[in-house]
Amino acid sequence: MLNTLRSRLVRSGPSLLKTPVKMVPFTLKRQVLEQLLHWQLGKALAEGELEFLEGRWLSITVRDIGLSWCTSVENERLVVRETAPADVSFSADASDLLMIAARKQDPDTLFFQRRLIIEGDTELGLYVKNLMDTIELDAMPKPLRFMLMQMADFVEAGMKTAPATQTTSVGEAC
Repeated sequence: MLNTLRSRLVRSGPSLLKTPVKMVPFTLKRQVLEQLLHWQLGKALAEGELEFLEGRWLSITVRDIGLSWCTSVENERLVVRETAPADVSFSADASDLLMIAARKQDPDTLFFQRRLIIEGDTELGLYVKNLMDTIELDAMPKPLRFMLMQMADFVEAGMKTAPATQTTSVGEAC
């Protein structure tokens, strides 16, 4: 029963976040996103590994919760905007992006399964994808890494558990 509940929560939970995410002002979303990106990519930024993004825009869309933003590097700082002329766009569902961040799914696999959509500048998209492959989880603050891994384990287990199907025999009432 718990496995079924977890599976249903993993499959339908993100849609429950759609309305609250829509209601939050973008200025607050921007602050949270910039902080998360800084925690995740701060080391790479300091080491010059994000120079390829200077003056270029990456659009990210989390399809199932209706969240999208654009990010770039300006003056050696990661910036987030609600909209910008994107050079490359990445879109996926929340669970897939979570699994990529936790290193439990390979972006290439999701791309070929059409669960991760990459459109636009192919070379820039490849740089971004390769950057995702090189990010070290150990560089992330421990509480954030712990939360990420717990959520990823929960989602992974929920995705593996097939939802229970109800079967009815001929003549049985619904």
